[in-house]
Order: sequence, then structure tokens, then C-alpha cells
Amino acid sequence: MNLHDRLTDLVYLWVNGSDPVWQEKKRLFTGQLSDNSEQNNLGRYISNDELKYALRSAEKNVPWIRKIYIVTDNQKPEWLDETHPKIQLVDHTEIMPAQILPCFNSSVIEYFIHKIPGLSDRFLLSNDDLFFNASLSPDFFFHNDGYPIVRLKRKPFGKWHYRLKFLTGKKLGQYAHKVYKGALTIESKFGKYYSGVPHHNVDAYSKPDYTEAMEKIFASEVEQSQVNRIRTYGDLHRSAFSYYALAIGHAHLKYVGRGESSRILIHRHDFMKYINTYHPKLFCLNDSQRVKTEQREKIIPFLELLFPEKSAYEK
Repeated sequence: MNLHDRLTDLVYLWVNGSDPVWQEKKRLFTGQLSDNSEQNNLGRYISNDELKYALRSAEKNVPWIRKIYIVTDNQKPEWLDETHPKIQLVDHTEIMPAQILPCFNSSVIEYFIHKIPGLSDRFLLSNDDLFFNASLSPDFFFHNDGYPIVRLKRKPFGKWHYRLKFLTGKKLGQYAHKVYKGALTIESKFGKYYSGVPHHNVDAYSKPDYTEAMEKIFASEVEQSQVNRIRTYGDLHRSAFSYYALAIGHAHLKYVGRGESSRILIHRHDFMKYINTYHPKLFCLNDSQRVKTEQREKIIPFLELLFPEKSAYEK
């Protein structure tokens, strides 16, 4: 089968953190709506309608996608035309065990993506703040043998530097901690260590390998992490699933720079200047605990400039 003939789906995780019903649910189960921590800040949940523009970017630049799944917690964007044949809303209750719901931890939600009914055997996984910024063909994400291309940044995830901190209990950032834990887990299980850090953008996966990783290879780690309703130190990050695919020869490693995959920091970067300087094929518009309200107000005008045409997925 030709690479272009193989079915590929696209999965988004989405939440509207402004929804009062969702907010009350989160307060009830976690004690507070958000704080200023890395793992539970407002930027994790607030919606700036990024998904609308992410879908515009997908329709424009990856039109060969078969189906788009939007994974939510009993929510739906008011502007979304859910009758469109490519669009399928997926509630957490359809794919996640009842005993761990409700869940506000995106790392945990990602453990169950492979359970989406009808999901193709290869798929792209994205968040609503990730965008396709150039016309891309399937071979940008998958090798001609059908295996996914794993993109890492050359910034070294130095084994000895991080291991010293990890083992002595010195604090790493929560994200760095869980990614590094996955890298060490792969090293212990397969004798291979991957020092590049995830590119923090749209990732490609093989569903059979994702399933194997989730249900067998990392079953104990997943069981331990899945009870955490918000991001927690020690959670297993899905980058471990990509490291696993590399370790067994079911993926192809590619180191990337800003021209291929960029992370634009809302609190630091001039959005359009960054785009015009690096012309990234993929970019992330990264919210965080450092972002102020006036900085978030720049998001929609910027995205309107890049993706002004209404997509077929909007009412």
C-alpha cells in the first residue's frame, strides 16, 4: 500500500476552562480551579479559541487527514459543526475508566487515546495550541515503511546531569522530570537512552505500538499515574511511548530545529516576528504560569492573521 493511501486520523485534546460547570467540577475534585504552579496553572485550561484556528490550519495544510477526533470532558466548542463527517467528539467516559474520572491531567488522558472507537492504525496527536504552518504530506510524519517519525530537539537531555538531580532529589521542572523518567525507564527496559527532548508539537504514532506501550510495557507506570487528577511529579509522559517505538525499531528518529518545529512562548516572544524569522512548519503557541491576561489578548488577532479563512468545521 502506498504511504499516501494509508488512513491517518488526527486527535486533539480540548478543554474549555471558562465553562462554569467544568470549573465547579474541578474545584470539587481538586480543591481549587488553578494555582500558579507549572502543573496546575490557568494556562493549562483556559480556552482562547485556539482549536478553531488549529482546525483551520489542519484543513488548509493536511487535508489528507481522514477523521478528526476531539477528546473532551462533556464539552463542545459552540462554533463547531459537529455534523461534519470528518469531526467526531469523544467524551472521556468513552475511553477512560470510570474510577479515575473526572480527570484534568492531560498526560493521563493521553494514556487512553488508542481506545477511541474507529481510530486509524496510525494517527497524529495534537493539542489545541499546536498548528500546521505549511502544506505537509504524510511522509512528513511517517516513513515510507509506515512507521512514525519521532521528532526530538538536539538540546541534550544529558543523562548524567539529569540523573544526578533525579537520584539526589534535586528538583527538576515537572515536565522535565516526567520526560526524563520515561527516558530512564526505556534505558532500564531496553538498554537504550535517548538524550533529545520532545519537540513539543504534533506527534505521529502507530496505534498497535501505542497500545502495546500503554497496556504492557508501561502498565505499572500507567496504573500508578492514572489516579492523579492533575499533573503530578512522577507521572509518565507519552514521550516514553515514542522512545519505546524507537527502541524496538518501529520509528525513525529525526532531530529538528526551529524551522521545522517551533515553540512560541506567549510570555516572551513576538509571535509574528518569530514566524517570519523561522518559518516553522509546525508551531506551538505555549501558554504557561508566566503569561498575563494582556499577553493572551494578542493570541486571537495573531491567529486571525495566519488563518483568516473559516474552515468547513465551523458553523
